[in-house]
Amino acid sequence: MRFGITFGQLHNAVWADAAVAADELGYESVWMPEHLVLPTTMEGELVPGEEHPPINPATPVVDACAWLSWIAGRTSRVRLGTFVYLLAIRHPFVGARAFATLDLVSDGRAEVGVGAGWLRTEWQAVGLDPRGRGLRLDEAIDLVRRLWTEERISADGPTWTFNEVMFEPKPVQSPPPIIVGGESPAALRRAATRGDGWIGMTHTPSSAADAVARLGELRDDAGRSDQPFTVTVMGQVADDTDVTAFEDAGVDRLIVVPWGSSRTAIEDMQAFADRFLD
Repeated sequence: MRFGITFGQLHNAVWADAAVAADELGYESVWMPEHLVLPTTMEGELVPGEEHPPINPATPVVDACAWLSWIAGRTSRVRLGTFVYLLAIRHPFVGARAFATLDLVSDGRAEVGVGAGWLRTEWQAVGLDPRGRGLRLDEAIDLVRRLWTEERISADGPTWTFNEVMFEPKPVQSPPPIIVGGESPAALRRAATRGDGWIGMTHTPSSAADAVARLGELRDDAGRSDQPFTVTVMGQVADDTDVTAFEDAGVDRLIVVPWGSSRTAIEDMQAFADRFLD
């Protein structure tokens, strides 16, 4: 089992120290939440059928790839991911450039976690219809992967059209893994058909197993069952039996919140590492 941490439940003043601690203590990855802007009116579902509770629009938001690139210079081995980046709310050139830069400065440690996003009013704030965000994301995933791997690229899609361009430098990973987030049927299908993995929200071993089974069916239908694919979820671990249960469910990476509070985060990360990390 690979263990990661997310900064979504940690005070921003501790993010840098926690990232360095994760690198030193043996955590496999750190994950940065991402929004482009937070409207004062919030509408949307994170889990299908469940209205997302409001978050404070004054919550600090930084550019995820820029911040992770800074962290790359302070770490040596921990992988650096987004949980999740709104790839399709921007032009694909923007997202492709940001993650290519992150992958270069980290020597190939970028994990491109992307999603359609739950916050409908965020899309409206930039003048986009949130009802089309899934189709935009499908197209954006295909385009950034081409920008990272092809010498010359042009596009004539329903959303983005551009004449032939060159995109250099290429990232170290060819290409960086695209991990698709989301809990909806459309998100699972997107992960199975376009992603190198899936990243889910908080799960139990039982609910994770259900998602893994559905992803397996979708990957079989798409003829992708023989391609590498990673499953990442958030989850709680109290003892070794919990770890085994998640492994048996088909989870490859578990994102944990091992701290009781931001004040004790580093100490609590150490205690968790002593118990569960090799």
